[in-house]
Amino acid sequence: MILIGIVVIVIGFALRLNPLAVVLAAGLATGVAAGLSPLAVVAALGKAFNTSRYVSVIWVVLPVIGLLERHGLQERARGLIAGIGAATPGRLLTVYFVFRQITAALGLIAIAGQAQTIRPLVAPMAEAAAERKRPLTHSNRQRIRAMAAATDNVSVFFGEDIFLAVASILLIKGFLEVNGIVVSPFGLSVWAIPTALAALLVHGFRLWRFDRSLK
Repeated sequence: MILIGIVVIVIGFALRLNPLAVVLAAGLATGVAAGLSPLAVVAALGKAFNTSRYVSVIWVVLPVIGLLERHGLQERARGLIAGIGAATPGRLLTVYFVFRQITAALGLIAIAGQAQTIRPLVAPMAEAAAERKRPLTHSNRQRIRAMAAATDNVSVFFGEDIFLAVASILLIKGFLEVNGIVVSPFGLSVWAIPTALAALLVHGFRLWRFDRSLK
């Protein structure tokens, strides 16, 4: 009966109900099945929320971004990029890729991301750069947004391994040592640099082709 929460999640997602409500219902069902009272389950959820500062930060960041968007953040971003004659979606995203890789290599992963920069700033700026030439179709607008999101994902994925204290470096080190290969975190970070540069070249070429496809 303790696994009843999994059943609730499967049914809730199959019915396309609100994900947050489904997860909360699964947690309550699991707690009750384990012999806890509903009040004890709610108390456990509240304690976990308060002790997990990363969860709390999300609820602070999202309303701030929402307020900024409501007061014209995206329009300001569009207006800024519209005044730069040489700007194209590919060039803009290439610059962002380099910036994101450098900051990720320094361990500053949380200063940008999908919620913080891509949706409110980078994607609208890329759309405005494309709209300087001609009106965008709905399909091309969605393609630009998808490419902006992909640019952030790829740059962080290959840039963060250059930072010594990132979890992926420690995971690689532990896996190799279990298999008899002893390496230092610094060595792994150094060899992550060519991979990051290769990712920049490959994705930069994709962005160049993306610009041509929009034309």
